[in-house]
Amino acid sequence: MDEILEILKGLDYSPLFISLKTGIVATIISFFLGLFAARKVVKASPKVKAVADGILTLPMVLPPTVAGFFLLLIFSKRRPLGEFLFNEMGIKVVQTWLGCIIAATVIAFPLMYRNARAAFEQIDVNLIYAGRTLGMSDFKIFWRVVVPSAGPGIASGTILTFARALGEYGATSMLAGNIPHKTATISQKIAMVIQDGDYLTAGIWVAIVMIIAFIIIVIMNLISGSKMKNVSRW
Repeated sequence: MDEILEILKGLDYSPLFISLKTGIVATIISFFLGLFAARKVVKASPKVKAVADGILTLPMVLPPTVAGFFLLLIFSKRRPLGEFLFNEMGIKVVQTWLGCIIAATVIAFPLMYRNARAAFEQIDVNLIYAGRTLGMSDFKIFWRVVVPSAGPGIASGTILTFARALGEYGATSMLAGNIPHKTATISQKIAMVIQDGDYLTAGIWVAIVMIIAFIIIVIMNLISGSKMKNVSRW
C-alpha cells in the first residue's frame, strides 16, 4: 500500500490531462459533424444512404492502425495536403497534439454519427410537419424540434464518443507519436510502462481508466433510465 501511495505522489499526470483534453475537443468536433452527417444521410436516397453510411462508418470497423496509416499518408509533410498545411499555413499535424485530436476524432466520429442517425430515424415526422405549419425554418426545426426529440440518443452517442476518443491508441500512436507532455495519452503510457516491466504503475493507470469508464457507464444508464421512465409514464 505504501508503495502505491509513493507512486501516486510521484506520478506524472500529464497523460491524463492530454487524454481528457483530446477527448473533449474530439467529442465537440464529432458532435457537430455527426449531427450534420446524420441529418444529410437520413434525408438521402437509399443508394446514396448505403454508400455514405459505409464511408462514414468505415473508421469504426477498420483496425485503428490502418486508420492511422491513412491519416499519416494524408497529413505527412511529404504529401500534398500535409506539405500545404505546413508550408502555407504553418500547421503541423504529425507528432503534435493536433494529430491526437484528428486521430481521436476520426476513430470516435462513427459512434456519434450512428447514434444520431438512429435517433433521427425514430422521430415522429408529424412533429416536423407541425413545425413547418407554424412557419419555422428548417434550421429552427432541426435545433428546436429534431435535436430535442432525439436528445437521449444524441446524449448516449456523445458519451460513447468521448469514451472512445479518451481511450484511442492505435491511430494516435501512428499520427501523433508518443511524446511526453505533448502527445502521450493514457493508453500510450500504459503500453510504455508495461514494456518497461513496471506493472504496478500500469495497474494504477488501468485503475484510473476503469474509474472513468465506470462513471461514463453510470451516466449512460442514468440517461437511458430517464428515457425509459418517460416511456413508462406515457
